[in-house]
Amino acid sequence: MANYEKISLERGMYGYSGKSMTDILEELDPSVNYMGSELEGLDAFSRQLKRFDIRVSGAKSDPVEKFFATTQSAALFPEYVCRAVRQGMEQADVLSDIIAAKTEINGMDYRSITSTPSEDDKSLVRVAEGAYIPQTKVSTQENLVKLHKRGRMLVTSYEALRFQRLDLFTVTLKQIGAYIARAQLKDAVDVLLSGDGNSNPCKGITAVSTEKISYEDLVKLWAELSPYEMTTILAPTDAMTKLLAMSELKDSVAGQSFHGTGNMVTPLGAKLVHTTSVPSGTIIGIDKNCALEMVQAGDIITDYDKLIDRQLERATISCISGFAKIFNDAAVKLTY
Repeated sequence: MANYEKISLERGMYGYSGKSMTDILEELDPSVNYMGSELEGLDAFSRQLKRFDIRVSGAKSDPVEKFFATTQSAALFPEYVCRAVRQGMEQADVLSDIIAAKTEINGMDYRSITSTPSEDDKSLVRVAEGAYIPQTKVSTQENLVKLHKRGRMLVTSYEALRFQRLDLFTVTLKQIGAYIARAQLKDAVDVLLSGDGNSNPCKGITAVSTEKISYEDLVKLWAELSPYEMTTILAPTDAMTKLLAMSELKDSVAGQSFHGTGNMVTPLGAKLVHTTSVPSGTIIGIDKNCALEMVQAGDIITDYDKLIDRQLERATISCISGFAKIFNDAAVKLTY
């Protein structure tokens, strides 16, 4: 069995492109070696926390200064920050409901692919023996995907950070992760509506009435997406109030689902997502399996330093990402 207590930890472990501290530790101390032991279920990073007796959650969690008791344990702090921020992003995640693929790159330049099928391309016609087989053209986009850096600098005094309990500090870090997730969602919605710079804005339809959204409008939105499937509807607050006022959403089954679980339902079976990232007076219907690609340059990046002269602790947390359309017709907006 590998001995996790003999691994030498240093800040240089964060210098490997495309790998997190946890990835490096797993290579040095594989979790498979602990199958059947009392440490089964812990990953390599969690075993290092156990090694230095650092409790990051619960009523008896340690103060932040426990990370800095030794030089080696201090090397774990940036990864702890990254993991807490990532948890916050996952808890506030909406992107999984609208992206079809996620691509990680090691750079700032990325050119996606696209396909604009005609009506004939969307149906596989019968091909006679020896006849020409119809083609579907896939090409690279003319313009690069625009990547945006989203982040936050956390600044605190040495005294405040030193005695802060880790479980409460984790809540702050998770909230930063939620901020980043909402900013990424805003970028995704902007690309859905305006395009990714390759002359591919979202096609749109207009509601029958400007005062409300009717069932007829939803059917029209569903039909406009054909042959794609409407899996998700993105709606701002004003649209949500109109949708929830529809008689089709007031039946007993819909009411029990909403009051019992808080999950919104629609008559068409699409997942209804409430987000302020969509402009007022607009809802977007998409096929999450075809509409959008997320491009991310690396993972969450954490840089930590100490300003001795001012006795301040600083941690910068950032994430670089962008979005590109795959099939432009897989998203349609409804304005009212």
